[in-house]
Amino acid sequence: MTKKKKTLIIRIILFGGTAISMFFVPWILVKAWILPLPDTIQEQVDEAIGHGFDGMIVYVDQAGKSPEHYTGGWKDRENKIPADSKALFKIASISKLYTAVAATKLVKEKRLSFDKTLADYLPELIGRIENAEEINLMMMIQHRSGIPNFTDNPAYWENEQENGKNALDFALDLPASFKPNGGYEYSNTNYLLLRRIMDDVLGYSHNQYIKEKILIPLELKNTFFSNNEVDLDDVMSGYYVGYEEDFKAREYGMLATAKDVGIFLRALNDGSVFDEGEKEIYPYEYNHGGLVVGYQSLAEYHKDIDAIVVQFMNTTDFNGYEWNLSEITINRIVKIIRRKN
Repeated sequence: MTKKKKTLIIRIILFGGTAISMFFVPWILVKAWILPLPDTIQEQVDEAIGHGFDGMIVYVDQAGKSPEHYTGGWKDRENKIPADSKALFKIASISKLYTAVAATKLVKEKRLSFDKTLADYLPELIGRIENAEEINLMMMIQHRSGIPNFTDNPAYWENEQENGKNALDFALDLPASFKPNGGYEYSNTNYLLLRRIMDDVLGYSHNQYIKEKILIPLELKNTFFSNNEVDLDDVMSGYYVGYEEDFKAREYGMLATAKDVGIFLRALNDGSVFDEGEKEIYPYEYNHGGLVVGYQSLAEYHKDIDAIVVQFMNTTDFNGYEWNLSEITINRIVKIIRRKN
C-alpha cells in the first residue's frame, strides 16, 4: 500500500468516516497520527517507543549542520542493552539501491545492457519464467517485468531460512503478473536475478564489485553483506510481535549502521556515488525502505530541506501495523525538521 493510500484511510476516519471504518485501522495508528507534534526528534523517538517498538535508531543529515543520531528503547531486549546508534542493522531491500547503482556502473562500462533480455543473460530460464525473451534489465530494475515475487509464494515461508538458499525456485513456472512493461509490481525476484546476472558477467561476486565501486570510495566501513562478516554482538536485535525469539542470528543479507546508509543515500542523491555519465542513466529510486522479520528501515532524502533521514526500528508484525507506524513516525520527524527550519 502506498503512503498516499494509507494517508487517505486515516483522513477518512478523522474527517467524516463511519464507525465501521474504525475497524479497519487500529486505534494506535490514529493516535500516532493525531498526537500533537513534539518539539524535538528525540521526543518523537521516545513517543514511538511508547507505541510498542522495542528499539529505534534515527540518523539525520541536514545540509549545513552536523549529522545527528537519536536512539530509544533496546538494542537487546533480553539483556537490557539500550539502543546504540553504532549498531549494525539488517537493511533488507534498501540494498536494492546499491544493486541498482552497481548495475548502472556495469552498463556504463558496457559489461551490461539495460536493453538486453533475461533470456540473453540466463537462457536456461526460457520456459521457466514467462516472457523471458521480452523482459529486459531495465524492466527488472524498475519492477515492470511481471516476474512473480518469490516472497509472495506461501511455500517459501514454510522454511524461510532454508528456502532462501534456492529462492528462485519459488518464482519459476508461474504465470506472469502482467506483460513486460505492462504494469508495476514490486518483486524481489527481479533483484535476485539481477544479482545472478551481475555475478555471471563479472566472474566473481557482485558484492565484491559493490565494495570496490561504492563502499570503499565512500569510506563505508560499517556496511557488510552477511552475518558471516560481523560480530553478532554488534548487530541490533530484531523482534516479531508475539514471539520472544531474537532474529538477529538469521541471515538476511546486507547490514549497515544508520550513518553508513545515510552517507550512501546522500551520495546517491547528490550524484557523488556516480562516475561521469552514470547519473544520467541511473534508472531506479532515490529513497527506499526495507523489511524482513524483526527489522524495518526507511531511508529518505527530502530536497526541500536538503535532509537525509534514516530510521531503523527492530520490531515487525504480521498485519503490517508496525510498518504503518514507522511511516507515520518518519513523516512526523520530517515535519519537526521542517518546523525548525
